[in-house]
Amino acid sequence: MSPREKMINLMYIVLTAMLALNVSSDVLNGFSQVQDGLTRSNRTITARNQALYGQLQAFNEKNPEKGKVWLDKATQVVGETDRLYDYIDSLKLQIVRVADGEDGDVTNIRSRDNTEAASVVMLAPKGGKGKALKARIDQYRQYVTSFLEDPEKRKNLETALSTTPPKVAGVSMDQKKTWEETMFDNMPCIAAVTLLTKLQNDVRYAEGEVLNQMITNIDLGDLRVNLVNAFVVPDSRIVMRGTKYKAQIVLAAIDTTQRPTVYVNGHALANNNGIYEVGTGKAGKYDYSGWIEVLGRDGTVTRRDFKSSYTVIDPLATISATMMNVLYAGINNPISIAVPGVPQGSISATMTNGTLTKSGDGWVAHPTKVGAECVISVTAEMDGQRTSVGSTTFKVRKLPDPSPFITYKDANGQTNRFKGGKFSKALLMEARGLDAAIDDDLLNIDYKVVSFETVFVDAMGNGIPEVSNGAQFSERQKNRMRALQRGKFFLIRNVKATGPDGITRTISPMDVTVN
Repeated sequence: MSPREKMINLMYIVLTAMLALNVSSDVLNGFSQVQDGLTRSNRTITARNQALYGQLQAFNEKNPEKGKVWLDKATQVVGETDRLYDYIDSLKLQIVRVADGEDGDVTNIRSRDNTEAASVVMLAPKGGKGKALKARIDQYRQYVTSFLEDPEKRKNLETALSTTPPKVAGVSMDQKKTWEETMFDNMPCIAAVTLLTKLQNDVRYAEGEVLNQMITNIDLGDLRVNLVNAFVVPDSRIVMRGTKYKAQIVLAAIDTTQRPTVYVNGHALANNNGIYEVGTGKAGKYDYSGWIEVLGRDGTVTRRDFKSSYTVIDPLATISATMMNVLYAGINNPISIAVPGVPQGSISATMTNGTLTKSGDGWVAHPTKVGAECVISVTAEMDGQRTSVGSTTFKVRKLPDPSPFITYKDANGQTNRFKGGKFSKALLMEARGLDAAIDDDLLNIDYKVVSFETVFVDAMGNGIPEVSNGAQFSERQKNRMRALQRGKFFLIRNVKATGPDGITRTISPMDVTVN
Protein backbone atom coordinates (compact mmCIF):
# COMPACT_ATOMS: atom_id res chain seq x y z
CA MET A 1 0.00 0.00 0.00
CA SER A 2 1.07 3.55 -0.69
CA PRO A 3 1.93 5.87 2.26
CA ARG A 4 -1.26 7.81 1.57
CA GLU A 5 -3.43 4.72 1.93
CA LYS A 6 -1.63 3.64 5.07
CA MET A 7 -2.14 7.10 6.64
CA ILE A 8 -5.87 7.23 5.82
CA ASN A 9 -6.52 3.67 7.05
CA LEU A 10 -4.58 4.25 10.25
CA MET A 11 -6.49 7.45 10.90
CA TYR A 12 -9.78 5.65 10.23
CA ILE A 13 -8.87 2.92 12.79
CA VAL A 14 -7.81 5.41 15.45
CA LEU A 15 -10.96 7.52 15.10
CA THR A 16 -13.19 4.47 15.12
CA ALA A 17 -11.52 3.27 18.32
CA MET A 18 -12.05 6.69 19.91
CA LEU A 19 -15.74 6.58 18.98
CA ALA A 20 -16.12 3.22 20.67
CA LEU A 21 -14.84 4.72 23.90
CA ASN A 22 -16.67 8.02 23.99
CA VAL A 23 -17.98 10.55 21.46
CA SER A 24 -16.52 13.61 23.12
CA SER A 25 -16.33 17.08 21.64
CA ASP A 26 -12.62 16.56 21.08
CA VAL A 27 -13.33 13.50 18.99
CA LEU A 28 -15.98 15.35 17.00
CA ASN A 29 -13.54 18.20 16.45
CA GLY A 30 -10.97 15.64 15.24
CA PHE A 31 -13.45 14.33 12.68
CA SER A 32 -14.11 17.89 11.52
CA GLN A 33 -10.40 18.43 10.99
CA VAL A 34 -10.08 15.16 9.06
CA GLN A 35 -13.12 16.12 6.97
CA ASP A 36 -11.56 19.48 6.10
CA GLY A 37 -8.24 17.80 5.21
CA LEU A 38 -9.92 15.21 3.01
CA THR A 39 -11.96 17.92 1.26
CA ARG A 40 -8.77 19.84 0.43
CA SER A 41 -7.12 16.61 -0.71
CA ASN A 42 -10.09 15.89 -2.98
CA ARG A 43 -9.76 19.29 -4.60
CA THR A 44 -6.05 18.69 -5.21
CA ILE A 45 -6.60 15.21 -6.68
CA THR A 46 -9.46 16.51 -8.84
CA ALA A 47 -7.25 19.28 -10.23
CA ARG A 48 -4.48 16.76 -10.96
CA ASN A 49 -6.91 14.43 -12.74
CA GLN A 50 -8.23 17.32 -14.80
CA ALA A 51 -4.67 18.10 -15.87
CA LEU A 52 -4.14 14.48 -16.90
CA TYR A 53 -7.36 14.53 -18.90
CA GLY A 54 -6.20 17.78 -20.51
CA GLN A 55 -2.99 16.05 -21.67
CA LEU A 56 -5.06 13.39 -23.40
CA GLN A 57 -7.17 16.08 -25.08
CA ALA A 58 -4.08 17.97 -26.26
CA PHE A 59 -2.48 14.80 -27.67
CA ASN A 60 -5.71 13.93 -29.47
CA GLU A 61 -5.73 17.33 -31.19
CA LYS A 62 -2.20 16.71 -32.51
CA ASN A 63 -2.57 13.03 -33.33
CA PRO A 64 -6.22 11.91 -33.45
CA GLU A 65 -5.31 8.57 -35.00
CA LYS A 66 -3.44 7.47 -31.87
CA GLY A 67 -5.07 9.67 -29.25
CA LYS A 68 -8.80 9.35 -29.95
CA VAL A 69 -9.19 5.78 -28.73
CA TRP A 70 -7.62 6.65 -25.36
CA LEU A 71 -9.42 9.97 -25.05
CA ASP A 72 -12.75 8.20 -25.59
CA LYS A 73 -11.93 5.68 -22.86
CA ALA A 74 -10.76 8.44 -20.50
CA THR A 75 -13.98 10.38 -21.09
CA GLN A 76 -15.98 7.30 -20.07
CA VAL A 77 -13.88 6.84 -16.92
CA VAL A 78 -14.22 10.52 -15.96
CA GLY A 79 -17.99 10.33 -16.51
CA GLU A 80 -18.37 7.20 -14.34
CA THR A 81 -16.20 8.76 -11.61
CA ASP A 82 -18.13 12.04 -11.59
CA ARG A 83 -21.45 10.21 -11.34
CA LEU A 84 -20.29 8.13 -8.37
CA TYR A 85 -18.64 11.17 -6.75
CA ASP A 86 -21.84 13.24 -7.10
CA TYR A 87 -23.95 10.37 -5.78
CA ILE A 88 -21.79 10.22 -2.62
CA ASP A 89 -22.15 14.01 -2.34
CA SER A 90 -25.94 13.60 -2.40
CA LEU A 91 -25.79 10.98 0.40
CA LYS A 92 -23.71 13.34 2.57
CA LEU A 93 -26.26 16.08 2.07
CA GLN A 94 -29.16 13.75 2.93
CA ILE A 95 -27.46 12.67 6.19
CA VAL A 96 -26.75 16.28 7.22
CA ARG A 97 -30.35 17.36 6.47
CA VAL A 98 -31.74 14.54 8.60
CA ALA A 99 -29.49 15.72 11.43
CA ASP A 100 -29.81 19.54 11.01
CA GLY A 101 -33.05 19.91 9.03
CA GLU A 102 -33.75 21.03 5.48
CA ASP A 103 -31.30 23.91 5.77
CA GLY A 104 -28.44 21.57 6.70
CA ASP A 105 -25.01 22.39 5.23
CA VAL A 106 -22.30 19.76 4.76
CA THR A 107 -19.58 22.37 5.29
CA ASN A 108 -21.11 23.50 8.60
CA ILE A 109 -22.69 20.59 10.49
CA ARG A 110 -24.41 21.62 13.71
CA SER A 111 -25.52 18.21 15.03
CA ARG A 112 -22.19 16.55 14.59
CA ASP A 113 -22.89 14.01 17.35
CA ASN A 114 -26.23 12.83 15.91
CA THR A 115 -25.92 9.03 15.69
CA GLU A 116 -29.29 8.42 14.05
CA ALA A 117 -29.07 10.41 10.83
CA ALA A 118 -26.57 8.08 9.09
CA SER A 119 -28.59 4.99 10.01
CA VAL A 120 -31.84 6.57 8.77
CA VAL A 121 -30.40 7.37 5.34
CA MET A 122 -28.02 4.48 4.77
CA LEU A 123 -29.54 1.47 6.53
CA ALA A 124 -32.76 -0.53 6.15
CA PRO A 125 -35.63 -0.49 6.76
CA LYS A 126 -35.82 3.28 6.19
CA GLY A 127 -33.41 4.78 3.69
CA GLY A 128 -31.38 1.71 2.72
CA LYS A 129 -29.02 3.79 0.57
CA GLY A 130 -25.93 1.98 1.92
CA LYS A 131 -26.72 -1.18 -0.01
CA ALA A 132 -27.13 0.82 -3.23
CA LEU A 133 -23.84 2.63 -2.54
CA LYS A 134 -22.06 -0.70 -2.01
CA ALA A 135 -23.38 -2.02 -5.35
CA ARG A 136 -22.21 1.09 -7.20
CA ILE A 137 -18.76 0.94 -5.60
CA ASP A 138 -18.43 -2.74 -6.55
CA GLN A 139 -19.41 -1.96 -10.13
CA TYR A 140 -17.03 1.00 -10.31
CA ARG A 141 -14.16 -1.05 -8.83
CA GLN A 142 -14.55 -3.77 -11.48
CA TYR A 143 -14.79 -1.12 -14.21
CA VAL A 144 -11.63 0.88 -13.38
CA THR A 145 -9.43 -2.10 -12.52
CA SER A 146 -10.10 -3.50 -16.00
CA PHE A 147 -7.92 -0.71 -17.43
CA LEU A 148 -4.86 -1.59 -15.29
CA GLU A 149 -2.38 -4.19 -16.51
CA ASP A 150 0.00 -3.91 -13.54
CA PRO A 151 -1.21 -6.47 -10.94
CA GLU A 152 0.23 -4.37 -8.07
CA LYS A 153 -1.72 -1.25 -9.08
CA ARG A 154 -4.85 -3.32 -9.63
CA LYS A 155 -4.49 -4.81 -6.15
CA ASN A 156 -4.08 -1.35 -4.56
CA LEU A 157 -7.29 -0.09 -6.18
CA GLU A 158 -9.19 -3.21 -5.19
CA THR A 159 -8.06 -2.65 -1.59
CA ALA A 160 -8.90 1.08 -1.61
CA LEU A 161 -12.41 0.46 -3.00
CA SER A 162 -13.08 -2.76 -1.10
CA THR A 163 -16.56 -3.27 0.35
CA THR A 164 -15.65 -6.38 2.34
CA PRO A 165 -16.61 -5.99 6.07
CA PRO A 166 -13.58 -6.14 8.38
CA LYS A 167 -13.10 -9.29 10.43
CA VAL A 168 -13.79 -8.89 14.15
CA ALA A 169 -12.30 -11.35 16.63
CA GLY A 170 -14.85 -13.34 18.66
CA VAL A 171 -17.75 -12.55 16.30
CA SER A 172 -19.43 -15.51 14.51
CA MET A 173 -20.53 -15.47 10.89
CA ASP A 174 -24.18 -15.12 11.96
CA GLN A 175 -23.34 -12.01 13.99
CA LYS A 176 -21.07 -10.47 11.37
CA LYS A 177 -22.23 -7.04 10.13
CA THR A 178 -22.60 -5.99 6.53
CA TRP A 179 -20.33 -3.36 5.01
CA GLU A 180 -22.99 -0.66 5.23
CA GLU A 181 -23.73 -1.53 8.90
CA THR A 182 -20.01 -1.36 9.70
CA MET A 183 -19.79 2.04 8.05
CA PHE A 184 -22.98 3.76 9.23
CA ASP A 185 -24.64 1.90 12.14
CA ASN A 186 -24.73 4.19 15.21
CA MET A 187 -22.15 6.44 13.53
CA PRO A 188 -22.12 10.17 14.43
CA CYS A 189 -23.13 12.46 11.62
CA ILE A 190 -19.70 14.06 11.25
CA ALA A 191 -18.02 10.64 11.22
CA ALA A 192 -20.38 9.31 8.53
CA VAL A 193 -19.75 12.39 6.36
CA THR A 194 -15.99 12.04 6.90
CA LEU A 195 -16.09 8.38 5.86
CA LEU A 196 -18.02 9.29 2.70
CA THR A 197 -15.51 12.05 1.92
CA LYS A 198 -12.72 9.51 2.36
CA LEU A 199 -14.56 7.26 -0.08
CA GLN A 200 -14.73 10.14 -2.57
CA ASN A 201 -10.98 10.55 -2.10
CA ASP A 202 -10.48 6.87 -2.99
CA VAL A 203 -12.65 7.26 -6.09
CA ARG A 204 -10.61 10.25 -7.33
CA TYR A 205 -7.42 8.34 -6.56
CA ALA A 206 -8.65 5.42 -8.74
CA GLU A 207 -9.56 7.84 -11.53
CA GLY A 208 -6.05 9.33 -11.47
CA GLU A 209 -4.40 5.91 -11.65
CA VAL A 210 -6.45 4.96 -14.69
CA LEU A 211 -5.78 8.28 -16.48
CA ASN A 212 -2.05 7.86 -15.84
CA GLN A 213 -2.22 4.36 -17.30
CA MET A 214 -3.95 5.66 -20.43
CA ILE A 215 -1.32 8.33 -20.99
CA THR A 216 1.32 5.63 -20.71
CA ASN A 217 -0.58 3.37 -23.10
CA ILE A 218 -0.50 5.96 -25.90
CA ASP A 219 3.17 5.32 -26.58
CA LEU A 220 3.44 1.89 -24.96
CA GLY A 221 2.93 0.02 -28.23
CA ASP A 222 5.35 2.25 -30.18
CA LEU A 223 8.58 0.71 -31.34
CA ARG A 224 11.82 2.04 -29.90
CA VAL A 225 14.42 3.15 -32.47
CA ASN A 226 17.97 4.43 -32.21
CA LEU A 227 19.08 4.64 -35.84
CA VAL A 228 17.42 6.47 -38.73
CA ASN A 229 18.57 6.03 -42.35
CA ALA A 230 17.33 7.08 -45.78
CA PHE A 231 16.62 4.33 -48.32
CA VAL A 232 15.79 4.37 -52.03
CA VAL A 233 13.50 1.52 -53.09
CA PRO A 234 13.22 1.42 -56.91
CA ASP A 235 10.47 -0.48 -58.72
CA SER A 236 13.23 -1.89 -60.92
CA ARG A 237 16.88 -1.24 -61.55
CA ILE A 238 16.42 -2.12 -65.24
CA VAL A 239 14.63 0.64 -67.14
CA MET A 240 13.85 0.54 -70.84
CA ARG A 241 14.21 3.60 -72.99
CA GLY A 242 10.88 5.40 -73.31
CA THR A 243 9.60 4.23 -69.92
CA LYS A 244 9.76 5.96 -66.51
CA TYR A 245 12.16 5.25 -63.68
CA LYS A 246 10.20 5.04 -60.44
CA ALA A 247 11.57 4.79 -56.89
CA GLN A 248 10.20 5.33 -53.41
CA ILE A 249 12.47 7.35 -51.11
CA VAL A 250 11.74 6.58 -47.47
CA LEU A 251 13.11 7.28 -44.02
CA ALA A 252 13.51 4.02 -42.10
CA ALA A 253 14.13 3.74 -38.37
CA ILE A 254 15.54 0.65 -36.65
CA ASP A 255 16.63 -0.48 -33.19
CA THR A 256 20.16 -1.83 -33.49
CA THR A 257 19.88 -3.47 -30.05
CA GLN A 258 16.83 -5.53 -31.00
CA ARG A 259 16.48 -6.85 -34.52
CA PRO A 260 13.05 -7.91 -35.77
CA THR A 261 12.35 -11.47 -36.92
CA VAL A 262 11.51 -11.72 -40.62
CA TYR A 263 9.45 -14.59 -42.02
CA VAL A 264 9.34 -15.26 -45.78
CA ASN A 265 6.90 -17.86 -47.11
CA GLY A 266 6.40 -19.13 -43.57
CA HIS A 267 10.10 -19.57 -42.67
CA ALA A 268 12.26 -17.25 -40.56
CA LEU A 269 15.34 -15.76 -42.23
CA ALA A 270 18.63 -17.24 -41.10
CA ASN A 271 20.17 -13.76 -40.65
CA ASN A 272 19.05 -10.85 -38.47
CA ASN A 273 19.66 -8.17 -41.11
CA GLY A 274 16.45 -8.77 -43.05
CA ILE A 275 18.37 -9.90 -46.16
CA TYR A 276 16.39 -12.29 -48.34
CA GLU A 277 18.42 -14.33 -50.81
CA VAL A 278 17.11 -17.04 -53.13
CA GLY A 279 18.49 -18.89 -56.13
CA THR A 280 17.25 -18.11 -59.64
CA GLY A 281 17.36 -21.35 -61.59
CA LYS A 282 14.51 -20.66 -63.99
CA ALA A 283 13.23 -17.58 -65.77
CA GLY A 284 9.78 -16.23 -64.87
CA LYS A 285 7.90 -14.09 -62.37
CA TYR A 286 7.98 -15.15 -58.72
CA ASP A 287 5.79 -13.88 -55.87
CA TYR A 288 6.69 -14.08 -52.20
CA SER A 289 5.10 -12.88 -48.97
CA GLY A 290 5.65 -12.98 -45.23
CA TRP A 291 5.61 -10.89 -42.08
CA ILE A 292 7.91 -9.06 -39.66
CA GLU A 293 7.67 -9.50 -35.89
CA VAL A 294 9.19 -7.05 -33.41
CA LEU A 295 8.94 -6.94 -29.62
CA GLY A 296 7.48 -3.70 -28.21
CA ARG A 297 8.34 -1.95 -24.97
CA ASP A 298 5.20 -3.35 -23.36
CA GLY A 299 6.23 -6.91 -24.16
CA THR A 300 3.70 -7.36 -26.95
CA VAL A 301 4.72 -8.59 -30.38
CA THR A 302 3.90 -6.31 -33.31
CA ARG A 303 3.38 -8.05 -36.66
CA ARG A 304 3.38 -6.40 -40.07
CA ASP A 305 2.63 -8.39 -43.25
CA PHE A 306 4.28 -7.77 -46.63
CA LYS A 307 4.29 -9.18 -50.14
CA SER A 308 6.40 -8.56 -53.22
CA SER A 309 7.61 -10.19 -56.42
CA TYR A 310 10.63 -10.38 -58.69
CA THR A 311 11.25 -11.36 -62.31
CA VAL A 312 14.04 -13.65 -63.46
CA ILE A 313 15.18 -13.31 -67.08
CA ASP A 314 17.63 -15.41 -69.03
CA PRO A 315 21.01 -13.89 -69.90
CA LEU A 316 20.24 -12.28 -73.22
CA ALA A 317 22.33 -11.12 -76.18
CA THR A 318 20.65 -10.47 -79.51
CA ILE A 319 22.94 -11.31 -82.45
CA SER A 320 21.58 -11.19 -85.98
CA ALA A 321 22.90 -10.95 -89.53
CA THR A 322 21.23 -7.99 -91.17
CA MET A 323 21.36 -9.65 -94.62
CA MET A 324 19.61 -12.84 -93.50
CA ASN A 325 16.26 -11.69 -92.06
CA VAL A 326 14.33 -14.25 -94.08
CA LEU A 327 11.02 -16.06 -93.58
CA TYR A 328 9.69 -18.81 -95.85
CA ALA A 329 6.18 -18.52 -97.19
CA GLY A 330 3.56 -21.16 -96.51
CA ILE A 331 5.23 -22.79 -93.50
CA ASN A 332 5.50 -22.17 -89.75
CA ASN A 333 8.70 -20.24 -89.06
CA PRO A 334 9.80 -20.39 -85.38
CA ILE A 335 10.50 -16.93 -83.94
CA SER A 336 12.10 -16.00 -80.62
CA ILE A 337 11.00 -12.71 -79.07
CA ALA A 338 12.42 -11.42 -75.77
CA VAL A 339 12.46 -8.06 -73.99
CA PRO A 340 15.08 -7.65 -71.22
CA GLY A 341 13.46 -7.23 -67.84
CA VAL A 342 9.98 -8.17 -69.05
CA PRO A 343 8.45 -11.66 -68.55
CA GLN A 344 7.12 -13.52 -71.58
CA GLY A 345 3.55 -13.19 -70.30
CA SER A 346 3.78 -9.40 -70.64
CA ILE A 347 5.00 -9.43 -74.26
CA SER A 348 2.71 -9.30 -77.30
CA ALA A 349 3.53 -9.13 -81.03
CA THR A 350 1.86 -8.74 -84.42
CA MET A 351 3.01 -9.14 -88.01
CA THR A 352 2.02 -8.02 -91.50
CA ASN A 353 1.72 -10.32 -94.55
CA GLY A 354 0.74 -13.35 -92.48
CA THR A 355 -0.09 -14.53 -88.99
CA LEU A 356 1.94 -14.65 -85.77
CA THR A 357 0.90 -16.92 -82.90
CA LYS A 358 2.31 -17.77 -79.46
CA SER A 359 3.66 -21.30 -79.04
CA GLY A 360 5.03 -22.18 -75.60
CA ASP A 361 7.94 -19.84 -74.83
CA GLY A 362 8.29 -18.92 -78.52
CA TRP A 363 6.30 -17.68 -81.50
CA VAL A 364 5.36 -19.04 -84.92
CA ALA A 365 5.28 -16.77 -87.97
CA HIS A 366 3.34 -17.91 -91.03
CA PRO A 367 3.88 -15.50 -93.94
CA THR A 368 1.68 -15.77 -97.02
CA LYS A 369 2.90 -13.77 -100.00
CA VAL A 370 6.31 -14.48 -101.55
CA GLY A 371 8.40 -11.46 -102.46
CA ALA A 372 6.61 -9.05 -100.09
CA GLU A 373 8.10 -7.99 -96.75
CA CYS A 374 6.54 -8.74 -93.39
CA VAL A 375 7.06 -6.61 -90.28
CA ILE A 376 6.93 -8.06 -86.75
CA SER A 377 6.12 -5.39 -84.13
CA VAL A 378 6.58 -6.06 -80.40
CA THR A 379 4.90 -4.36 -77.42
CA ALA A 380 5.44 -5.01 -73.71
CA GLU A 381 3.44 -4.20 -70.59
CA MET A 382 5.53 -2.09 -68.22
CA ASP A 383 4.27 -0.11 -65.25
CA GLY A 384 0.72 -1.07 -66.20
CA GLN A 385 0.96 0.42 -69.69
CA ARG A 386 1.49 -1.07 -73.14
CA THR A 387 4.71 0.25 -74.71
CA SER A 388 6.10 -0.35 -78.19
CA VAL A 389 9.60 -1.79 -77.81
CA GLY A 390 10.63 -2.39 -81.42
CA SER A 391 9.99 -4.00 -84.81
CA THR A 392 11.91 -6.06 -87.36
CA THR A 393 11.40 -6.42 -91.12
CA PHE A 394 11.77 -9.83 -92.79
CA LYS A 395 11.97 -10.85 -96.45
CA VAL A 396 9.55 -13.59 -97.52
CA ARG A 397 10.98 -16.22 -99.85
CA LYS A 398 9.72 -19.38 -101.52
CA LEU A 399 10.87 -22.62 -99.97
CA PRO A 400 13.95 -24.15 -101.68
CA ASP A 401 13.62 -27.38 -103.65
CA PRO A 402 13.81 -30.58 -101.64
CA SER A 403 16.04 -33.56 -102.41
CA PRO A 404 14.68 -37.00 -103.37
CA PHE A 405 15.70 -40.10 -101.40
CA ILE A 406 14.83 -43.72 -100.76
CA THR A 407 13.97 -44.56 -97.16
CA TYR A 408 15.46 -47.84 -95.80
CA LYS A 409 16.48 -49.50 -92.55
CA ASP A 410 20.06 -50.56 -91.88
CA ALA A 411 21.29 -53.69 -90.08
CA ASN A 412 20.63 -52.04 -86.70
CA GLY A 413 17.04 -51.23 -87.58
CA GLN A 414 17.76 -47.50 -87.90
CA THR A 415 15.92 -45.52 -90.57
CA ASN A 416 18.23 -43.91 -93.14
CA ARG A 417 17.96 -42.00 -96.39
CA PHE A 418 19.68 -43.08 -99.63
CA LYS A 419 20.28 -40.02 -101.87
CA GLY A 420 22.19 -41.58 -104.76
CA GLY A 421 25.22 -43.72 -105.55
CA LYS A 422 25.80 -47.39 -104.77
CA PHE A 423 22.90 -49.17 -103.09
CA SER A 424 22.29 -52.74 -101.99
CA LYS A 425 19.95 -54.64 -104.31
CA ALA A 426 18.30 -56.33 -101.32
CA LEU A 427 17.51 -52.95 -99.72
CA LEU A 428 16.38 -51.64 -103.08
CA MET A 429 13.86 -54.43 -103.47
CA GLU A 430 12.51 -53.78 -99.96
CA ALA A 431 11.98 -50.05 -100.65
CA ARG A 432 8.41 -48.99 -101.37
CA GLY A 433 9.08 -45.86 -103.32
CA LEU A 434 10.53 -42.38 -103.30
CA ASP A 435 10.39 -39.61 -100.66
CA ALA A 436 11.53 -35.98 -100.71
CA ALA A 437 12.45 -33.43 -98.04
CA ILE A 438 14.57 -30.44 -97.16
CA ASP A 439 17.03 -31.61 -94.50
CA ASP A 440 19.91 -29.19 -94.66
CA ASP A 441 20.21 -28.69 -90.84
CA LEU A 442 18.48 -25.31 -91.22
CA LEU A 443 15.11 -26.50 -92.47
CA ASN A 444 13.58 -29.91 -91.91
CA ILE A 445 10.50 -30.03 -94.12
CA ASP A 446 8.91 -33.08 -95.67
CA TYR A 447 7.49 -33.01 -99.22
CA LYS A 448 4.95 -35.33 -100.81
CA VAL A 449 6.20 -37.01 -104.00
CA VAL A 450 3.48 -36.88 -106.65
CA SER A 451 5.21 -38.87 -109.42
CA PHE A 452 8.57 -39.82 -110.90
CA GLU A 453 10.02 -42.02 -113.65
CA THR A 454 12.97 -44.37 -113.84
CA VAL A 455 15.25 -44.84 -116.87
CA PHE A 456 16.95 -48.22 -117.36
CA VAL A 457 19.61 -48.90 -120.11
CA ASP A 458 19.17 -52.11 -122.14
CA ALA A 459 21.87 -54.19 -123.81
CA MET A 460 21.77 -51.95 -126.89
CA GLY A 461 22.40 -48.83 -124.80
CA ASN A 462 18.90 -47.55 -125.19
CA GLY A 463 17.15 -45.82 -122.30
CA ILE A 464 13.84 -47.43 -121.25
CA PRO A 465 11.63 -45.11 -119.11
CA GLU A 466 9.12 -46.48 -116.58
CA VAL A 467 6.48 -44.37 -114.77
CA SER A 468 5.85 -44.70 -111.00
CA ASN A 469 2.61 -45.38 -109.22
CA GLY A 470 2.46 -42.02 -107.44
CA ALA A 471 5.19 -42.01 -104.83
CA GLN A 472 5.51 -45.82 -105.01
CA PHE A 473 7.57 -47.93 -107.37
CA SER A 474 5.32 -49.44 -110.00
CA GLU A 475 5.37 -53.17 -110.69
CA ARG A 476 7.17 -52.60 -114.03
CA GLN A 477 9.85 -50.58 -112.21
CA LYS A 478 10.24 -53.39 -109.65
CA ASN A 479 10.68 -55.96 -112.41
CA ARG A 480 13.37 -53.86 -114.08
CA MET A 481 15.21 -53.58 -110.75
CA ARG A 482 15.16 -57.36 -110.22
CA ALA A 483 16.80 -57.87 -113.59
CA LEU A 484 19.71 -55.56 -112.86
CA GLN A 485 23.13 -57.08 -112.43
CA ARG A 486 25.70 -55.89 -109.96
CA GLY A 487 27.39 -52.70 -111.15
CA LYS A 488 24.46 -51.69 -113.34
CA PHE A 489 22.62 -48.45 -112.70
CA PHE A 490 19.38 -46.62 -113.46
CA LEU A 491 18.25 -43.02 -113.24
CA ILE A 492 15.34 -41.50 -111.30
CA ARG A 493 14.15 -38.30 -112.98
CA ASN A 494 11.15 -35.99 -113.48
CA VAL A 495 10.46 -36.15 -109.73
CA LYS A 496 7.47 -33.98 -108.91
CA ALA A 497 6.88 -33.08 -105.21
CA THR A 498 4.42 -30.83 -103.37
CA GLY A 499 5.52 -28.92 -100.23
CA PRO A 500 3.55 -27.45 -97.27
CA ASP A 501 3.31 -24.19 -99.22
CA GLY A 502 1.11 -26.03 -101.78
CA ILE A 503 3.53 -25.56 -104.65
CA THR A 504 4.30 -28.61 -106.84
CA ARG A 505 7.76 -28.52 -108.34
CA THR A 506 10.13 -30.75 -110.34
CA ILE A 507 13.19 -31.50 -108.29
CA SER A 508 16.67 -32.79 -109.07
CA PRO A 509 17.18 -36.39 -110.31
CA MET A 510 19.20 -39.11 -108.61
CA ASP A 511 21.14 -42.17 -109.93
CA VAL A 512 21.23 -45.62 -108.34
CA THR A 513 24.04 -48.16 -108.90
CA VAL A 514 23.26 -51.71 -107.79
CA ASN A 515 25.81 -52.97 -105.30
